[in-house]
Amino acid sequence: MPLHRHPFIDEVRQTLRLAGPVVAAQLAQISMGFVDTVMVGRLGEEALAGVALGNTVFFFALIVCLGVIQAVGPMVSQAHGAGEREPIERSVRQGLWLGVVLTVPAVLILWNIAPVLRAVGQPASAVAAAQGYLHAIVGGFLPALWFMALRSFVEGLARPLPVTVITCLGVGLNVGANYVLMFGAGGLPALGLEGTGWASTIVLWFLFAMLALLVVRMRPFARYRIFRGLGTPDLAYFRALVRIGWPIGVSSGIEAGLFMLTALMVGVLGTTALAAHQIALQCAAFTFMVPLGVGIAGSVRVGQAVGRGRPDDARRAGYASMLLAGLFMTGAAVVFVAVPESIVRLYLDVGAPENADVAALAVTLLGIAALFQVFDGIQVAAMGALRGLKDTRGPMLIAFVTYWGIGLSTGYTLGIIWQWGAEGLWWGLVVGLATAALLLSIRFRRRVGQPAVEARATAPPDASVPPA
Repeated sequence: MPLHRHPFIDEVRQTLRLAGPVVAAQLAQISMGFVDTVMVGRLGEEALAGVALGNTVFFFALIVCLGVIQAVGPMVSQAHGAGEREPIERSVRQGLWLGVVLTVPAVLILWNIAPVLRAVGQPASAVAAAQGYLHAIVGGFLPALWFMALRSFVEGLARPLPVTVITCLGVGLNVGANYVLMFGAGGLPALGLEGTGWASTIVLWFLFAMLALLVVRMRPFARYRIFRGLGTPDLAYFRALVRIGWPIGVSSGIEAGLFMLTALMVGVLGTTALAAHQIALQCAAFTFMVPLGVGIAGSVRVGQAVGRGRPDDARRAGYASMLLAGLFMTGAAVVFVAVPESIVRLYLDVGAPENADVAALAVTLLGIAALFQVFDGIQVAAMGALRGLKDTRGPMLIAFVTYWGIGLSTGYTLGIIWQWGAEGLWWGLVVGLATAALLLSIRFRRRVGQPAVEARATAPPDASVPPA
């Protein structure tokens, strides 16, 4: 068989075709955080430390809730693969309701988080800056969850391009809103770091409104009557979303918690370490968007293959996404090692004497990030492939053991007990993510070959309760 006709090579091409727009959307979305960090960096070290702390807390809460909402994705992709419409409509509607339920406690916690941050030893100046930022950005929490529910629907139908276009428009809006609200323009006062939070809230509402309009008006999405009957309770599908989604949310929270607690431990070392951590982590987060997008595409491809009753196709889809994620992150690692000073220069005036310590530490952390992000890419792709199988509880347990039991404890031992500082904390990330990548890959290999996958894919769906 010619190489270009090999089923695995064809699957790689199909995954790339689907992943391209998804990756572009992820990069556009993370670009907002990149823009925020770069613009806040012009306000000084304390503001940068404040946005590092505020961003860490806000996005930890958001990532947990987004993980639960992501259950919409495998439910839509499997139903689409099986050629069913009603389960898709019901899943997305309940995803929107789930967003409301999750927003209430999250906003209450974020609004009152300052005493907790002070209690765990964060610098007073960073806590004050972070709290003002959080009070401004919490208004965007609900539209962010609603956007994810609709995005999971659109991407579950393997039509990701509209999300990409809308998200790119959001990047442009974010730059303009940041400039106006942070530095003052058009007669508006300069709000500084709080202006960044208000700009993000505006952008998040814009993203949801644009995607909702597209879902209502554009084919093929309009034929799914997502907003019709939205007020009618649908407990069967709500429970199914929670059953599939809560382990995803917990898994996402465990991984995000690894980075959040690492940031809190770095914060104990002072604002210089926290600012350097923010720079290096922002760079790693930017490259991470590519394997994350590949993992989303892999989840869709695996889910649709299961819905069609083709476990061999599901296996190839999962392996293709892991391969692509690992290859990209290896290339990104080379860049991190080759030109770290040029990367740091994007965030700081490295020629200024007051920035010398931050810049030097950030360069060191980028070298460590070059290694851990390779493992990070593989594990997120493996996690996405397992979600396509609706396998969420096992990966949650793996995440807990590897991220917290291994990664966090290793980082604490090296960074705090052995006093390696921020470098030791980052080596803990390497160990935890490498172990996760290994165990999740092994689990996918075993799960995709089980007879239960074929049975779930080929059995007639229950009209009242979606398959677990």
